[in-house]
Amino acid sequence: MNDAGPLGRLARLAYRNRGRTVLLWLAALMLAFGLSAAFGGDFAADYSAPGSDSKAAQELLQEKFPAQSGEIVDVVVRADGGVEAARGDVRALLDELATVPHVASVDDPFAAPGGVSPDGRTLVAHLRLDVTNPNDMPVADSERLLEIADADRAGLDVALGGQAVQLAERGDIGSEGLGLLAAAVILLLMFGSVVAAGLPILTAVAGLAVSSALTGLVLRFVDAPDWSTSLATMMGIGIGIDYVLLMVTRFREWRATGLDAEAATVATLDTAGRAVMVAGSTVVVSMLGLFAMGLSFMRGAAVVTIIGVLVVMAASVTLFPALLGYLGRHVDRLRLPLRRRTRTEIAVGGHIEPSRGWLAWSRLVHRHRVLTALAGTAILLVLASPFLGVRFGFPDAGNNREETSTRQAYDMQADGFGPGANGPLVLVADLARPGDATALDGLRAAVAATPGVAAVTPPQLNPAGDTAVLTVVPATGPQDEKTEDLVHRLRDETIPAATRDSGTAVRVGGVTATSIDSTENIAGRLPLLIGGVVLLSMVLLLASFRSIAVAIKAAVMNLFSVAAAYGVVAYVLQGGWAGQLIGIDTETPLPAFVPVLMFAVLFGLSMDYEVFLVSRMREAWNRTRDNGRAITEGLAGTGSVVTAAAAIMIAVFAAFVPSPDVVLKVIGVGMAAAILVDATVVRMLLVPSVMHLLGRATWWMPRWLGRVLPELHVEGQPERHLPVPPDPSRDLVEAAA
Repeated sequence: MNDAGPLGRLARLAYRNRGRTVLLWLAALMLAFGLSAAFGGDFAADYSAPGSDSKAAQELLQEKFPAQSGEIVDVVVRADGGVEAARGDVRALLDELATVPHVASVDDPFAAPGGVSPDGRTLVAHLRLDVTNPNDMPVADSERLLEIADADRAGLDVALGGQAVQLAERGDIGSEGLGLLAAAVILLLMFGSVVAAGLPILTAVAGLAVSSALTGLVLRFVDAPDWSTSLATMMGIGIGIDYVLLMVTRFREWRATGLDAEAATVATLDTAGRAVMVAGSTVVVSMLGLFAMGLSFMRGAAVVTIIGVLVVMAASVTLFPALLGYLGRHVDRLRLPLRRRTRTEIAVGGHIEPSRGWLAWSRLVHRHRVLTALAGTAILLVLASPFLGVRFGFPDAGNNREETSTRQAYDMQADGFGPGANGPLVLVADLARPGDATALDGLRAAVAATPGVAAVTPPQLNPAGDTAVLTVVPATGPQDEKTEDLVHRLRDETIPAATRDSGTAVRVGGVTATSIDSTENIAGRLPLLIGGVVLLSMVLLLASFRSIAVAIKAAVMNLFSVAAAYGVVAYVLQGGWAGQLIGIDTETPLPAFVPVLMFAVLFGLSMDYEVFLVSRMREAWNRTRDNGRAITEGLAGTGSVVTAAAAIMIAVFAAFVPSPDVVLKVIGVGMAAAILVDATVVRMLLVPSVMHLLGRATWWMPRWLGRVLPELHVEGQPERHLPVPPDPSRDLVEAAA
């Protein structure tokens, strides 16, 4: 056998030193846990838009008015006989809530302006916490608040609202165990062997354990939201199993050619291992695109996920060949009793002959390439069409499940005070001269007279007298387009006119204004993400496959996949029958960061399947120089692998769907739908159809570009690893002797 490439040599080293390799991974795991325990940080996420008016308001509050910058829990009480008659019970309730740790103060709803509804049946009191980030409020303390509110109180309905309470009610984000179980079942059905099915899971879990342990250390240096670990976990499980699934399949093929376990391991890493490295690199490139958004929580989520991907890639090329050193000779042991053995006939190039079903499908696509291309395009356009009517914004408590306290508080507050009470705007005024509040009366009057404003509270000065806060209650709800128009009207017209020549600077903040600013900021930066990720991915594919058409086709097809996923998400968010199937029963806006996150993740994963599929096609093209045969063999040879890999990834992302958090539920639905569409309509239908239509032009690249770009040989050189055929002349000599 000829010398292998770098990955093959690494595989041989890990195989021969398998004991040391496994011990090194165990040491890495313990070291990661130790470092995280000693130096780990906490989750933190700032969803505000850098440089925005709402961000400036938030910073001004924290600096000059810390009493107004802490987290707030809304206590909503409704009494059919009127809250005034239940004053004693209400005060007893508030006094009990005040005893819970981290509750710094409790407002008096009977004295505060707007504390009691016009009909006298509903009141709102504010618990001010001593934390400025809802993630800093211990869940146990939030649950204690809920226990007090849920206690039976005759004649009173009590509900709590606020981010801290919502986090306590959210529960687990996703079920990684469910994803692993589904993956195990799919692998068993595909391989029919417990050993073969266990190798991908062992490798993925080992990589996941190390990357998860490193997350705490990462949080020491970057701010990341709490959901970033679930995203990284799902990605690590999914791609880790998918990558090793591809290599186990190739290992079994090499074994079927007659190679011993060590030689088959080297050959596997030297061929399929290259595809894994390129595929993982495309995922990393896609996640790096999140840095272009300029948002700290996006950068944090990207860093946590990238580390997970890199660790899994390292496990695939080091730990996996070491495990083959122990289990490679027994890869087909512990077979399922009812599972028939796979075909072992060897095709040219050292591959197991594909099943007749996949060959038949490949030839069908070839014969009807125009029809299949048109049908695939039509399906994607239909799926993407609902996205044209999508409504951007941040889901709030009004989109929570009806049985949650936050949803009940939202509905009670809207019924008693109007829809705008759930999304008040906060005006923060930086006075020109401390104590000089002359401009505030005119400001309040002008804001109150602005169309779309329901009420304005009197200004409240901080102890230094240099900053004032006014609360504006819109006439419409926080997700209403008219509320967005009101925010822009206040900033562009009302406030500049009311504060002209006064020297007073006024910022419009609050949760609703922050949501509006964040959405607009992300929408403006989205082209940077798309352009950067697509361009870098195309360069990587050019170096991998030496083809202009393959790179352009991959980019366009992946954009189609993402668009279809966006359409499915938009349709689900309409709250109709599809939404109700997964627990979305109201029309819900789509947070602008979700399409950004989905694009980065899905574009990388789509490239994975592109690399798996086209690397086998290019391998056949290099061998035969027959485009039709290369496409047919490549599709037939990877059809079962791509299908199984997609099924595993769908199961992993579907674990997000049961989450009570609407955003995570939507991410799960969108990603699962995208993988399903990409692995079926795109990879099995559109890609081969278009490549058949392009003919030999599929593999064309200008010579000057070929000289500039490095050649990655993603398909490897499988002919270097084929067993040397016996020498007929030697057999004749031995027979004569």
